[in-house]
Amino acid sequence: MSGLEKFQKFRCSVPLAFVFCTTFSLPVIAQAIPASVNTATPASVRSAYILGSGDQIDITVFDYAEFTGTKVILPDGTITMPVIGAIPVAGKTTEQLARELTSRLSSSLVNPVVTISLVVLRPVVVNIAGEVQRPGPIQLRSTTGSTAGSNNASGSVPTVSTALAQAGGITPNADIRQVVVRRVLPDGNYTRITVDLWNAILSDAATQDIVLQADDTVFVPRLAADATIDRRLIARSSFSPAIVRVRVVGEVNAPGQIEISPDSSLSSAIASAGGPTEDARLREVALIRMGEDGGVSTQKIDLRNLNDSYQVQEGDVVVVPKQGSSSFLRGLGQVLTPFGSILNIFNQLF
Repeated sequence: MSGLEKFQKFRCSVPLAFVFCTTFSLPVIAQAIPASVNTATPASVRSAYILGSGDQIDITVFDYAEFTGTKVILPDGTITMPVIGAIPVAGKTTEQLARELTSRLSSSLVNPVVTISLVVLRPVVVNIAGEVQRPGPIQLRSTTGSTAGSNNASGSVPTVSTALAQAGGITPNADIRQVVVRRVLPDGNYTRITVDLWNAILSDAATQDIVLQADDTVFVPRLAADATIDRRLIARSSFSPAIVRVRVVGEVNAPGQIEISPDSSLSSAIASAGGPTEDARLREVALIRMGEDGGVSTQKIDLRNLNDSYQVQEGDVVVVPKQGSSSFLRGLGQVLTPFGSILNIFNQLF
């Protein structure tokens, strides 16, 4: 019997069933919220992607080809289906829409089974604040050519981790154990969800990530001064910048600014600058770093074995002096102008 012949048959007594492609079941950690904030956080708020105008979805009603196809959600938030007509879709999850279509079609079809997949997601604008390289509003887009409704397409949906990456990555002082997502609810209240991305690095358990919605705010707090956390491990994660810019001057074969992985050491920076010259005084290499308050910190480090545990940061300056002389330092003032009275520092170091 074809789908058209089944059409309009009285529905059988078999319980209705439906299938949906995506639930995005991602664990989160509840944060203490003031009494004025709505703490009721349904699954759709925590984890599922909310459909909206511009999303493209693929609807499959098994064994009924006339109801199967790809739909783009219109500016008024609806799609149109045969027989049913216009259906409000915006504001629903794929699960909720699958339930609704199953209910509506069951009056005309025999035990319909509905599958809904996200094909192309609309751009989602969220605000990123706190310890990220480029705070402010950003527009997140889906990865083309993937089905966002499948479990293996997490990269195509706008999540906290993808938002941090698009904001240039986190700063060295970011506390990724307590990333906060603030979301306005339909009733005008808002909810806060705390996401622990540190566990996602440490274990192979389900990722502590959530799907973002339009107008969400993601806040990355500052790491406490007494916190013990493996910064080098974080630097190798997808939450950190892909590269940092470091200036290496003095007795190296290719002095100047280099781009290097954020988990790199001072020795790696020197190697990326062509390595030390024969005249390099490696026992007194200077690491010069500007703090957030504008102050300058300096360290003199013995790198004669070209092996160290120091981790470079964006904007660091590494100075390799010359054996038996510090005269080259007097000409570095112009090179190192962002650090102000740098010659006074050199006098203290050398």
